[in-house]
Amino acid sequence: MNEIRRPVGPASRIVCLAAVLLCGPCFAAPVVLSRNGAYVAIERYAPNIVRITIATDYATAASPPGYGFVARPDAGGFQHTEVTGGDDFRSSALRLHVDSQPLPSAPTVGERYFAPPLPPVALEIQNALGQTVLSMTGWQMAPHTVNGEHTFQVGASFEAAADEHFYGLGQNQDGILDLRGRTIDCKHWYDDPHGETVCVPFMVSSRGYGIVWDNPSDTHVYPGVNGQTLWQSKVGERVSFFVILGGDADALYAGYAKLTGRTPIPPRAAFGLIQSKARYASQQEILDVARTYRRKGYPLDIMVLDWFYWTRMGQLDFDPAAFPDPQAMNRDLHALGIRSLISVWPRFEPDSRYFNELDAKGYFLKNKDGKTQVGLPFRADRAGALIDATNPQALDWFFDHVRDNILARGFDYLWLDETEPDLVPDGFFFKIGSGDRYHNVFPLLYIDGMSERLRRYRPDKRVLILARAAYLGSQRTGAIFWSSDIDPSWEALRHQIPTGLNMTASGIAYWGNDIGGWQPLPKASSATHPPLIDPAGARDVVGEDYDYPELFTRWFEYGTFLPILRIHGERKHTEIWAYGPQAEAILARYDRLRYRLIPYIYSLAWRTYRTGTPFMRALWMDFPKDPKVATLGDEYMFGPDFLVAPVTRQAQTRKQVYLPAGTDWYDYWTNERVSGGRTISVDAPIDRIPVFVRAGSILPLGAVVPSTATSQAIEHIKVYPGRDGKFDLYDDDGVSYDYQRGAGRVTHLHWDDAAHRLTASGSEKILQRPVKALLEVVGSGH
Repeated sequence: MNEIRRPVGPASRIVCLAAVLLCGPCFAAPVVLSRNGAYVAIERYAPNIVRITIATDYATAASPPGYGFVARPDAGGFQHTEVTGGDDFRSSALRLHVDSQPLPSAPTVGERYFAPPLPPVALEIQNALGQTVLSMTGWQMAPHTVNGEHTFQVGASFEAAADEHFYGLGQNQDGILDLRGRTIDCKHWYDDPHGETVCVPFMVSSRGYGIVWDNPSDTHVYPGVNGQTLWQSKVGERVSFFVILGGDADALYAGYAKLTGRTPIPPRAAFGLIQSKARYASQQEILDVARTYRRKGYPLDIMVLDWFYWTRMGQLDFDPAAFPDPQAMNRDLHALGIRSLISVWPRFEPDSRYFNELDAKGYFLKNKDGKTQVGLPFRADRAGALIDATNPQALDWFFDHVRDNILARGFDYLWLDETEPDLVPDGFFFKIGSGDRYHNVFPLLYIDGMSERLRRYRPDKRVLILARAAYLGSQRTGAIFWSSDIDPSWEALRHQIPTGLNMTASGIAYWGNDIGGWQPLPKASSATHPPLIDPAGARDVVGEDYDYPELFTRWFEYGTFLPILRIHGERKHTEIWAYGPQAEAILARYDRLRYRLIPYIYSLAWRTYRTGTPFMRALWMDFPKDPKVATLGDEYMFGPDFLVAPVTRQAQTRKQVYLPAGTDWYDYWTNERVSGGRTISVDAPIDRIPVFVRAGSILPLGAVVPSTATSQAIEHIKVYPGRDGKFDLYDDDGVSYDYQRGAGRVTHLHWDDAAHRLTASGSEKILQRPVKALLEVVGSGH
């Protein structure tokens, strides 16, 4: 047998006993197999989750996973046996076979002149039905020097079936859903021409498995290229990855949550309208905007204060001329039922008041000479030095000063901008090591560290952090993410849909974008048709970009059905009345619709917390047996009930929409019932985004309220007949963490289609009225 077993002396027995008492039985430690000079470690985390690590020395193979993981190994339910040709690991959910291959007797001609191959390692994973879903065919460790460090490029290759499709890997904004046949440079990169890339190295396959790649360096992934999928990381001494198997998509995301952490429920305010601009120049401007929302009767929950409210980058102060009393501003906002979110940057100019102190303490990112790196010449970046969030002492200092100088003025939530970081770490050094080795880990350590400290500071208030980059485990921090500084163009809008679907497919449930795009508007319009929105009344904002009010309207309609709805951009005005009266009437209608949907959305957030599954979902998640949805990236599910097909082309008033097979669908606007499994042409006038509801759906709709600070009654429960249905309506205080201690309330709604009857059980306090009084059955006249 090729399993390596270390001798167990008295000291080892003591360690083992401690492991039993603290962590469970000793067999949860990895099983390390010897393969002709390579070591293959197998760790079992759940019946459907295994970790595989391959290295050329025992200690490296047996070492724990890197950043982002919170689960402990658990070998319960697994059986390891030696079989002909290798080793088998079996559970109720999978069989993992690790081959035992002899070395070739003599090198080939090519091997005499080039680097000899590593000892061969191959493995195969089957699901509970005995079907092979994943086969690893080879691994790589190529020596090279990176940032002065002798290391390896590491990688692994896997067979890719001809009909296999791939999703996830974070945020890539080239507008394509299926990753098959592409080259994905999995790294945080603000300057990508399509829009910022974000690396979350979790990839899901249509064959019922997900791979979580355990390496934070710049990683290239080639899914389904020439019959194989190849992963290659720039820096490492081992190949380390997890495999999750699942009978459906939800099982894969439950496994990912087990490995990297649960997604908390954001404060309820996060699901309302968030109003931002680059930038509001004074506290008076912020208050004027907030009061205008209230005067016009348009719901609003959060006002955002973006950058340069300070006197100098890194000063951590307020310009007294523009913001003479931030605390009074926040009191006024709170009196309106509005919360505040403020941008904080981790950068310090050399002339700022804290620079010398932080430099002396060694709290900044360093260059190869051990000196503080200030800015980036290649980008003309003069924003100063970067706080080293990988250093806990540096993060303690940073949070304490943010708390005392900023949060103490009454601000509710934090916007941690530039979390990639924008000061690209390649060639530089963090406290934990080389910026090349740890290229992708900064956002996790920065956001997670600030989140933990925020929770200690305000233990009874949920953390909400707006952030621009993520990594494995970032979903557990209380952060919501956005797609960075995208263009205000129709192309950018089209690309946002598959971009967001792959981000949520990476286990990041709370994603959105700058409604309308962030970059400055072009000087002239590129429209080829007359605009559908009259730009009269908006010229002060849009100039000669006369189709922009139409673009903003379509974008806001799409945003209504995103996990996070947030207006932002570098425009003179960004509010929903800034684009002319025709646009304003439509935008106000969708703003109110968003608030009617909050009971539904909030219930989905509770589901995500319990299960790990995202609620903005590409169609392949819910209709895996329908081959037509595998590459469909311009429509999606919003929760289990809504199918959303945004309009993304200028002057478009009809859209081809595919309705997945296996169910009937209702047009949300007309209540027309349509059978699935076909593409239909849908009317899409400027005030209508194509939306369909699956037969059997139960939709709780709330009363329109000024903000989520106002108690919201359930106004209607709409049922779409055609099959039995159920929905768990959830509610809690929307602010605290009491829900984690079971303080929430759930009403279980059930529709019996044959009896044409809706029943409710559980906590009926949420409904406040009898279910019959709330019921509206679509198509029945009552």
